Amino acid sequence: MKKIKELLMNFIQGFCMALADSVPGVSGGTIAFLLGFYDKFITSLDKIVRGNIEEKKSALKFLIKLGIGWAIGFCISATILSNLFHTQIYAMSSLFIGFIIFAIPIVIYEEKNTLRNKYQHIIFTIIGAIFVISITLLSSHTSDGINITNLNLWTIIYVFISAAIAISAMVLPGISGSTLLLIFGLYIPIMNAIKEFLHLNFSYFPILLVFGLGIIAGILLFIRLIKHCLEKYRSQTIYTIIGMMIGSLYSITQGPTTLSEPQAAMNFSTFNFLFFIIGILILVALQALRHFADKKEI
Repeated sequence: MKKIKELLMNFIQGFCMALADSVPGVSGGTIAFLLGFYDKFITSLDKIVRGNIEEKKSALKFLIKLGIGWAIGFCISATILSNLFHTQIYAMSSLFIGFIIFAIPIVIYEEKNTLRNKYQHIIFTIIGAIFVISITLLSSHTSDGINITNLNLWTIIYVFISAAIAISAMVLPGISGSTLLLIFGLYIPIMNAIKEFLHLNFSYFPILLVFGLGIIAGILLFIRLIKHCLEKYRSQTIYTIIGMMIGSLYSITQGPTTLSEPQAAMNFSTFNFLFFIIGILILVALQALRHFADKKEI
């Protein structure tokens, strides 16, 4: 029974991460942070590469269970939720604003011992916010996308490097890898490629393979750095993460401008209070899920 509960919990965790990772504005790393398994997630990725045999086995078991939920969540998002973001973008943006605004104090509370008496590091919060806002401003100057159907050496290298950078952002709370893909002009083409592949159009398999290899490379290169920062410079890292979450609020308001048919950035008149409340309720549900997981482990 305990193993079934653990499997279900890891599945839900991965599923929730995928829903966040697949849309611009919110990071799956934020979900992992709020659900209390971010350190375990980062450590497991690191152990896969540098751990001993037992550590590799333990990390692999956890990541496989997490990965199953992530894969299913991402497929659902690519086939269903992507359409919802085109038709109800202001409602979805309002939902994520509610989620992030109330997530920030939770992060501060959870890390209060880390942040206490380290107020000089608040400069990292400003740096984190500026970084995310700058990334968002860059995305507003991108085109509808790169042509990935014309597979040549340049396209392969570009997609590989872009995937490596994007996955690095996906595991960081506060900045969305999907937003980076928008900047690189790859978000819409890759999401369309995934959708076509799920409909058994295998002509997109080669470019998706390149994209997948780029993701693996990004994990191998970047995860060690994140783990080192969390262990040696945790207060600076947490302050930076909080800044990224604050900056992501601006990213979310600009989400409508990144659609294939751009719409105006969200303002007070297009803000949806009902979905704002739903975003808060989702956060409450995730916190309840976390407490259930913590109780299970006792």
